[in-house]
Amino acid sequence: MGKYTAAALLAGLLAACASDAPGAKIVGHSAPVEPEAKIVDYRLVDCARIWDVEESKTSNPLYWLRATDCAARLSAADARAQARQQGGDSWQGAFKEAVLMANGNVTPVERRQYMLQLDAFSRDYPAAVRPLLQLWRDNQMAQLQLSEERTRYHHLQQTSDAQLDALRQQQATLNSELKVTRRKLDTLTDIERQLSTRRSPDGSDGHSEKNDAEKGAQR
Repeated sequence: MGKYTAAALLAGLLAACASDAPGAKIVGHSAPVEPEAKIVDYRLVDCARIWDVEESKTSNPLYWLRATDCAARLSAADARAQARQQGGDSWQGAFKEAVLMANGNVTPVERRQYMLQLDAFSRDYPAAVRPLLQLWRDNQMAQLQLSEERTRYHHLQQTSDAQLDALRQQQATLNSELKVTRRKLDTLTDIERQLSTRRSPDGSDGHSEKNDAEKGAQR
């Protein structure tokens, strides 16, 4: 009985050691741990569904890359229609509306308006989205500046064209006045020539009559 008891005790100790063996702990800790949140690749999301994504899930920069790509695929009328469906009471809604309006053949006034609306939420931008949004904003500001430069150039061109037209009209008036003056000078020249031609015979006849009279008095 003592031998059987000792054997039982030894078996129990071996079993306890096996459960706490270093190999068991290593295997347990080397097992892969799944991340709590997975990053969604929005490049695979259909454009028809991209605008219906919940705002809580739009902190992923890949979403906004896909949104700008999908907005560029819309016609100007469809982009404006989709923009009107977005709420502008959050940074996500303002950004969606701005991305869509940017492809709707906007005027400089409209571009400036949605940029101001977007800037109102500048403190709410997530850190992950801020670099992309800033890059997009810089592009919009560059386009706005380009529009202003084109408008300024157009006004300068209009002013220059008006000045050129005024100079052409002034030149035409001066040419007309010069022609009139030349005609008057030509007329005066003709009159003077005619008078000069008439005076020459009259002068010679008067001189002959005077000589004849003097000769008669002497006789």
